Amino acid sequence: MMNLANALITHKRITTTLAKAKALRGYVEPLITKSKNDTTHCRRLVFSQLQSKEAVTELFREVAPKIAERPGGYTRIIKTGFRSGDSAEMCMIELVDFNEVYTSESSTATKKTRRSRRGSGSSTAKTETKSTPKAETTPVAEAEVEVKEEAKAEEPQQAPEAESKAEGDEKKEDDK
Repeated sequence: MMNLANALITHKRITTTLAKAKALRGYVEPLITKSKNDTTHCRRLVFSQLQSKEAVTELFREVAPKIAERPGGYTRIIKTGFRSGDSAEMCMIELVDFNEVYTSESSTATKKTRRSRRGSGSSTAKTETKSTPKAETTPVAEAEVEVKEEAKAEEPQQAPEAESKAEGDEKKEDDK
């Protein structure tokens, strides 16, 4: 359990069997609760369970401030299927506050605007113009646009020459 706990604290997410993950949850969560109180006594209690200075410092410096407001439930177990060798049920155990997928969704949530039925044309037009960001042009993007414009300008010049050659070929065939 000590090695699994060290790996979970340092990597924030590990893949293991379901039985080990459930046992690890009961081992790690009391340690995380003790890390909320940053005293020498708590550090020594956690170190006696983990036996790794790196894991203890990671727990007290990075993990504890993020979970300070959370009353419990610091880990999440996600089942991933069965291992092909022995058909053991595999899962992923992770620290809840360190998952970028779930934390980024809640932070990027924007306030929804209410639209009234009165003045349906003017109020919706105003909200639509506010929500669309202006496109910024970079020198690279401007150079690409210039290259595309030059390519378009060259195409029509080449086309009449090709048409005149085709017409010339038709006239030669008619003459024969």
